Amino acid sequence: RGTNDETKRAIAQHIAHHFQATLLIVSAELLPKQGEDLALLQCLLEREGQLNRAMVMVDLDEEERLSPGILRLMDTLQVPLLFSTISRHPQRHRILVTFDVNPPTPSEQQALWLNALTTEAIAPHQLDQLVSNFNLTAGQIQSAAVTWATQEPADFPALWEVCRRQSRPRLDELAQRIEAKAAWDNLVLPEREYQALQMITAQVRQRMRVYQDWGFSGSQQRGLGITALFSGASGTGKTMAAEAIAATLHLDLYRIDLSAIVSKYIGETEKNLRKLFDAAEGGGVILLFDEADALFGKRSEVKDSHDRHANVEVAYLLQRIESFQGLAILTTNLKASLDQAFLRRIRFMINFPFPKAPQRAEIWRKVFPPQTPTHQLNYKQLGKLEIAGGNIKSIAMNAAFLAAEEDQPIQMKHLLQAAQSEYIKIEKILTDAETQDWLE
Repeated sequence: RGTNDETKRAIAQHIAHHFQATLLIVSAELLPKQGEDLALLQCLLEREGQLNRAMVMVDLDEEERLSPGILRLMDTLQVPLLFSTISRHPQRHRILVTFDVNPPTPSEQQALWLNALTTEAIAPHQLDQLVSNFNLTAGQIQSAAVTWATQEPADFPALWEVCRRQSRPRLDELAQRIEAKAAWDNLVLPEREYQALQMITAQVRQRMRVYQDWGFSGSQQRGLGITALFSGASGTGKTMAAEAIAATLHLDLYRIDLSAIVSKYIGETEKNLRKLFDAAEGGGVILLFDEADALFGKRSEVKDSHDRHANVEVAYLLQRIESFQGLAILTTNLKASLDQAFLRRIRFMINFPFPKAPQRAEIWRKVFPPQTPTHQLNYKQLGKLEIAGGNIKSIAMNAAFLAAEEDQPIQMKHLLQAAQSEYIKIEKILTDAETQDWLE
């Protein structure tokens, strides 16, 4: 019983090898439900058991109800039978012994790495960083070590990248991976908020030392994950800040839209969240949950089963976030609508304020790449536009296309035209006071 299919199958293979038996793996969803097809399958499995000393492992999807076919096999199949589950305890007439298959502990992972690496090119503190950020199985560690040995140069950054790639395949199917290109210099924030972001980064970097070496984890499982809530209007830099953290830590950033995960069908939301977190437990990632208010809005009085189930969904996500060993960032435009019980469970809460004129002028100075040709831009005048950083970036890019089409450097006339288009998009009125003296 456990979430890692690779490890469970490896254990089953080891058991079969010990008894000099063949292991047959059967997916529960492909089993006949009943009737002649099921009887034929049972006959074939029992024949394999007699002729080739076969053992059968049923890969049981926790989300599906036990079908009549599975129940019949559990009761009557005359072959050694193994079940691979996440948490269900299938009990029928047979006596079933349950074994929990847990991921390797940090100390076990260190031992596995030391055994897999054939060189002393990795320093002890670098090994600590790997174990702190990547929760890999024995097979994944061995595979990473073999792949790394073929890299040129075979140094620590190369090994880190190999570990990142090990964690990607399952998550790529469940969330959007964002290429983290932002740097700290791109952010324009008050000093207090900037320092809070630095503190988050430091906690991710030092968690192995504090939790393991200094003993702060104790016997706890929950509360060890690092959670942060970024609140503020759209375009104020919440996603850019998450990118800067990911880029600094050399971790992948995955965006999850909670409004898309939440389902009206009972049980579907937990199923979606379970798949996501099970995949993320491999480590090497930062999870960015957009629109936290979609799930964590203030709870009303429980009136029916749907209200009760909504509370179950919230409790489940909180439990998974608290036990998640990585960094989970939640964003919202509506902090006031969030449940206070949820807010108390968040370690960091950072507000991204709407930028004032001097800050907007600074954003304008930073929005153009160094190689972009510009001519006589008035950043103080541009800062009068009462818009967020996201809108500034959009205007700058649209102005760049206008200038490129005219084969000219970007000028105030291009920015004015792009600003007029942006204001129409966001349904605001561009006043003369904002654009006065732009075209002198």
